[in-house]
Amino acid sequence: MKINITTRVDKNYLEVKEGFTEKLFLKLSPPFPPVKLLRFDGSSKGDLVSLELNFLVFKQKWTSEITADHTDGDEFYFIDEGIELPFFLKKWRHKHRIQKAGSGSLIKDEIEYEGKFGLMTVLLFPALYGQFLYRKPIYKKYFQLK
Repeated sequence: MKINITTRVDKNYLEVKEGFTEKLFLKLSPPFPPVKLLRFDGSSKGDLVSLELNFLVFKQKWTSEITADHTDGDEFYFIDEGIELPFFLKKWRHKHRIQKAGSGSLIKDEIEYEGKFGLMTVLLFPALYGQFLYRKPIYKKYFQLK
């Protein structure tokens, strides 16, 4: 299944690229499930990001590898793919795109995922969509002109 969410921000795409740090990652974490960051290497090919999701009665580890990154005159992107996923996910691929848009940028979250079984894929959609929609106001505030 695919989820695509676009957010317009005020800063230039290269400034936004520089802002994709551990600090931003922690701000983007929704209130539930609480997230403990175990490792954050960055957003370059070969980097790892690992976290622990706390579902109160159990915890799940999620580790993704950055499998690609690219910067040119119009866009920066990086792709994270799940290598150790929570029990309910079979596949995870998230392309983070930051595109030049006039004096600002468009941040695009392009997610492809699969649940452990077909129905789980559908059932996960509202929760995952909501978690990425949660990022929109955070991106806008974090990347506003000062």
